[in-house]
Amino acid sequence: MSTFATPHRDPVAEGARLAEAAREAELKLRLAGGVGVALCCPSAAAPPLKRTYKDIDLAGRSADRRRISSLLIDAGYAPDERFNMLHGARRLLFYDDANDRQLDVFLDRAELCHMIDLRSRVDIAGPTLPPSDLLLMKLQIVETNDKDFRDMAALLVDQPYSSRDDGVINLDYLAGLAARDWGLWRTITMVAHRLDAYVTEMGNAEIAVAVTAKVATLTHALESAPKSRGWRLRARLGDRVQWYVLPEDDG
Repeated sequence: MSTFATPHRDPVAEGARLAEAAREAELKLRLAGGVGVALCCPSAAAPPLKRTYKDIDLAGRSADRRRISSLLIDAGYAPDERFNMLHGARRLLFYDDANDRQLDVFLDRAELCHMIDLRSRVDIAGPTLPPSDLLLMKLQIVETNDKDFRDMAALLVDQPYSSRDDGVINLDYLAGLAARDWGLWRTITMVAHRLDAYVTEMGNAEIAVAVTAKVATLTHALESAPKSRGWRLRARLGDRVQWYVLPEDDG
C-alpha cells in the first residue's frame, strides 16, 4: 500500500482494502462492526437487511499498535493524536477526512457494555473477526438500535452454527463465555429476544423463520451450558444490581 493512498468512498470496499493491506503486512488486524458483517454476509448487501455504514471498526493487538498506526497512516488516515496518547493502550482513533469517516481500533479487548477479550480471537485467520465475535459484539449492546438488529439478522441468516471458528458461528464459544459471566448472559439473552421480535415485525417471512430458529438454538445453548460458581452467585442479585455499563463516546 503506497503512502498517501486515498480511502475508498464505499466503506465496505475500504474495509476489504484495509484487510488486504493487513494480510500483506502479516499484521493481525481484523475488521469488526457492521463493515465486518457486510464482508462475510451476502444478505447484508440487499434489502431488507441492507444498511449504510458510517464508520469502520478494527481489532488488533496492543503490542502491534505502532505497526497498526503506521499502516493506517500509509492508508490515508489521520490519527487523533490526543485520543491515541491518552487511550492508545486499549484503543486507537483515526479519521478519513476525505469521506468524513471515523475509524476505531480496539486493542486486545472491546470495552463496551461488557468487556470482550479479543486477544486470542485476532489470531484466527481471516479479514474479519470470527462471525462468533461479530455476533457477540452486537449481542452485548444494551441500547440496541436498528443497524445492530440488521447486522445480527444477517449473521444468523448467512452463518451456520458449529463448535469451531472457521467462518461459522461457534455456539460453544458463545455459550461458554456466557456461562462464566451472568451479566453477559443476561444481556445476550435479552438482546436475542429483542432480535426475535424485530424480525417478526420486519415483514419478511423467510428471514423471520430463519432468525427465530437460530435465536431459539442460541438461547437453548445459553440456558443449557453448565454455569460457573461466580455466575450462580451473581444470578442471586439478578436485575436489582445493574449488570452492564453504557460506554462513553470518548472519541
